[in-house]
Formats: sequence, C-alpha cells, structure tokens
Amino acid sequence: MDADVLKGGFADAPIESAHAFRAAMNAIARPGKIENLKGAVPPAPMSVAAGTLVLTLCDPDTPVYLAGDWDCQPVRDWIAFHVGAPIVGAAEAMFAIGDWTSLSPHTQFAIGTPEYPDRSATLIVERDVLVAEGMTLRGPGIKDTASMGLPEVDAFQMNAKLFPLGLDFFFTSGDQVSALPRTTKVEAA
Repeated sequence: MDADVLKGGFADAPIESAHAFRAAMNAIARPGKIENLKGAVPPAPMSVAAGTLVLTLCDPDTPVYLAGDWDCQPVRDWIAFHVGAPIVGAAEAMFAIGDWTSLSPHTQFAIGTPEYPDRSATLIVERDVLVAEGMTLRGPGIKDTASMGLPEVDAFQMNAKLFPLGLDFFFTSGDQVSALPRTTKVEAA
C-alpha cells in the first residue's frame, strides 16, 4: 500500500465531519445553494468536496461505485483505508462518484422500491465549476425558484417523475458542493 493512502483524512474527525455533514445537509435541503465543503485531501481526480462527502457519508456498510477516471487504484485504496466502503458495480451502489458522462446511463443505478424508497443511489457528480444560474428549480427547500447549472434537463425531469423513487445528486467542484434531491422539479431557463 502506498504511503499517500494514509494521508488526506480528517485532521480532527469529530469536528470536521460534523461541519461537513451540516454543509451537505444544507445543500440537499436547499437545492441550488452552493456550500463550501472541505477537510479531505483525496487523490486525483477526486475533488476535496467529493472526498469530504465520502468521509462523511460512507462507511464499511456503504457500497460505492467509481466511474470513469475515478475508478483508479489510488482512489480505491484511499476509500478502503479511510472509510472501508466496498467498491461495487453500479446496480449495487448506494453512492456513485464520477463525472456526468462516466456515470451514464443513470438508469443503471438503484432507484429504491415502493416499500423502501430510501434504498436508492446518491450520485456524486464531479463538475468543472458550480454556478447558481442556468436551470430553474422548484420544490421543497426553495421559496419561489432557484437556479443551478446542470449538465442537462431531461434526466432530472424523468427522475422527479419517479418520486418517491429516484436518485439524489450531489455536485462537487474543488471545495464546493450543491445538491439536487429527487423532489426538485427542473425546467430549462
């Protein structure tokens, strides 16, 4: 095992994980809002925000799928050492990490069942930049409307129609995170 794997975790886990959890929950409770999320220093190509989400939300009982360039030995080893989460195929994943293209088709991920809608995947989508402009968002956590730059519209509109089933999304770039839960309605601006 490479010594770099031992680096990049939380320096003060109780405090940093609590701050990270609050930022992640604020992002998902207020779709389109961009939060700062830091504490982890994962190997490339994983962003600080994505690595911090993994440290905060994953554990040995949380199957993770790595897509595209994110499915590399340094990232696999880092996740194994810091959280012990098993790396699995897309259909078994509770969390999936990659960019929009490498995570496609999004129909490969679990959307839950009528009895257990919470047994769905959450996708951590790495982006070049997060912006609070673009698509129009409506739904819980949004007073009137919010705006968010998204890679497309159709996938999110189809996902919202599945409610209470469907996927939830975190978008990460550098040390920033935003989120789009399945309850959010997306319209082209």
